[in-house]
Amino acid sequence: QVQLQESGPGLVKPSQTLSLSCTVSGGSIASTYWWSWIRQSPGKGLEYMGAINYDSTYYADSVKGRFTISRDNAKNTMYLLMDSLKPEDTAVYYCNAFSNELYWGQGTQVTVSS
Repeated sequence: QVQLQESGPGLVKPSQTLSLSCTVSGGSIASTYWWSWIRQSPGKGLEYMGAINYDSTYYADSVKGRFTISRDNAKNTMYLLMDSLKPEDTAVYYCNAFSNELYWGQGTQVTVSS
């Protein structure tokens, strides 16, 4: 069974850059799964950020050009690099994996505040 664990700094200032990691176990990040980033801001629903698979990367229009998804096959880890952070980027960030089944990480809190 695929397991995912998000990690990263919890608090950053506006305009700063932050990188989140999603470490995968029980499966390979180089497989044909879709590996996605999703967030949930306070009082809001889930918001799709983007996804990566073995040969493609997609982004939601809301973050295109500011967020970058990448992966390191050797470390079996996916990353979300977020530039020019804004207070409205404050959210719990989740990674998930989808093939025939959907697996979720537990999420990591990101707070953007001065």
